[in-house]
Amino acid sequence: MQMSVEDPVRLGESRLPDGRLLGWAEWGPQDGSPVLLCPGAATSRWLGFGTDVVDALGVRLVSVDRPGLGASGPAPGRTLDGWADDVRHLTAARGLEGLTVVGFSQGAPYALACAAAGVAIGAAIVSGGDELAAPEFADALEPEVRFLVDSVAADPARAEASFAGFGSPDALWEMIIAGSPDLDREVYLQPSFERAFRRAMDEAFSQGPAGYARDTVLAMGRWPFDPAGITVPVDLWYGRQDTSTVHSPDHGATLAGRIPSARRHLVPDAGGALLWTHAEEILRTLLRHTAGTASAL
Repeated sequence: MQMSVEDPVRLGESRLPDGRLLGWAEWGPQDGSPVLLCPGAATSRWLGFGTDVVDALGVRLVSVDRPGLGASGPAPGRTLDGWADDVRHLTAARGLEGLTVVGFSQGAPYALACAAAGVAIGAAIVSGGDELAAPEFADALEPEVRFLVDSVAADPARAEASFAGFGSPDALWEMIIAGSPDLDREVYLQPSFERAFRRAMDEAFSQGPAGYARDTVLAMGRWPFDPAGITVPVDLWYGRQDTSTVHSPDHGATLAGRIPSARRHLVPDAGGALLWTHAEEILRTLLRHTAGTASAL
């Protein structure tokens, strides 16, 4: 399957109340339905999805760099709740009322934090990282992932320093390719897609590895919100062929049981690259499930 990879139509930074800048990229009509992408690990605003269909769907896709990555200023000690506050300010500054969120891979808890805080009226989690430190997964993780989760629980600062020492665009790219099934590698290694993906990673590390390291500590730790308290519609998208050890260990089955408003989609012939291979379906479902919520606001 040939993937369409298009550069952002609009790029910019918005200043937050504490003076930090938040970098963003946009595709689609400015008056379209706002959909905010929380990118995966070690990537930046530059890599969108479904960019060939957003105009037809009337979607204003906004991808945002998390603090310390890409064009967003650092925020040492930041939290998932703090991210929801950042998005709340961005929503007001950029006119994104009626916002829905998409969380890909490590971006999943950031999207769910927005849903839990009432910043978004709906969410789609795609190949999402689960709450790996939750008791439900005590015996379900691969040994190397269990080690990382335990390291964060024992000494978060030390674990963060370790992640910073390891993290680099090249090392993480090799990890992604090595851990992906053939059908995902066919997507990632398409020349145009690989260039776009690796540019997004290079941009993410433009300030160094600290932003990635903080992201990873938050991804491996306990969430500060209770998924059971999320009331907006949440679609959970997983490919049955996904072999990533840091996505959901059970392809979202446990997470679907923890979120009362969740609907799980397990796609038999898809892998972890679901965000790009099934972009139109994901966006159409997100818009359909949130249309009623948006009209009631």
